[in-house]
Amino acid sequence: MTNEKVNLAEKFNAIQDYYNPRIAGEVNDTAVKLVKLKGDFMWHHHEKEDELFLVVKGRLTMRLRDGKTGIREVQIGAGEFFIVPRGVEHFPSAQEEVHIVLLEPKSTLNTGNVRNERTVEKLERI
Repeated sequence: MTNEKVNLAEKFNAIQDYYNPRIAGEVNDTAVKLVKLKGDFMWHHHEKEDELFLVVKGRLTMRLRDGKTGIREVQIGAGEFFIVPRGVEHFPSAQEEVHIVLLEPKSTLNTGNVRNERTVEKLERI
């Protein structure tokens, strides 16, 4: 834990891969994570955690699926955020590189209920 300011541009410049979140800070039991996205991720959900996606650069497409309304898409642009409630299946996708700040409980696994080669068990600090 530190009381230093964080320059988002510098931190994002240091990230060279996609869909691999890094911890940039902590607020109580919440992690402030930085991640670059490009291409499709996967359908998944988080049983116990809400997730806040704040787009810093680019445009994120968030697909949401539930049993009542089927699939809907939400477009999230730079300067906008979207909260995915716990239990809601979602599919992040980005045509071009997108820079995202995630606010979520420290316990949140990037792939939620799915475990595969994209699962990051232990996040690096940036």
